[in-house]
Amino acid sequence: MGVGDPESLTHAASRALAGADVLFTVDKGAAKADLNALRARICARYARPGLRVVEVGEPERDRAPADYPAEVRRWHAARATVWADALRTELDEGGRGAFLVWGDPALYDSSLRILDDIRARGLVDLDVEVVPGISSVQALAARHRIPLNTVGGSVHITTGRRLADEAAGLDTVVVLLDGAAAWQGLDADQWDIYWGAYLGADDEIALAGPLAEVGGQIAAAKRDARARKGWIMDVYLLRRRR
Repeated sequence: MGVGDPESLTHAASRALAGADVLFTVDKGAAKADLNALRARICARYARPGLRVVEVGEPERDRAPADYPAEVRRWHAARATVWADALRTELDEGGRGAFLVWGDPALYDSSLRILDDIRARGLVDLDVEVVPGISSVQALAARHRIPLNTVGGSVHITTGRRLADEAAGLDTVVVLLDGAAAWQGLDADQWDIYWGAYLGADDEIALAGPLAEVGGQIAAAKRDARARKGWIMDVYLLRRRR
């Protein structure tokens, strides 16, 4: 489903959704009810009438574990078990099930790993087809009217958790999954920032400028948005100043 904008759903994705027998959605809790509302808008436009929707529970996750990789592996295994139960119970042999995945599985989503785990553990015999969507990184570049790369330069993609360790020597860094404001740990005079939250949604926010000038403003906007909605999805690009 890309960034969630019904207008940006690809033709291939709309055809795949129209051919689905069952749509599986993951329950993210009341705080993220508007995510399911966006899925409902997409289905109303592109899915066949009467598409059956099955809600899959979301196992608990420790957001501040002592061993982050181990906790993610445990959580993914628990998700695979829950998803497999739903697939076996709700999808007929030979049926076509669909997950509308937020963002782009090639960049930062765990859905493909979970489906691979289901197959590797022999929980369900299934074939998987991935229909790529418009990622938040593409949407970010479009909103700010910038290319990701500089002339002859590379692009580094990382997470907020790793930014401080990896930014040295880089010219362009795309940052995903920043639960705080990791750019505050950098030398602000060296960078420009292009930031976006809820890209493609009605309440999209996009801010950009020299990090020394707008970094604090973006951090405040991020805190306010999370407090108002109960969740936030954001992404940003850092470009070293020349």
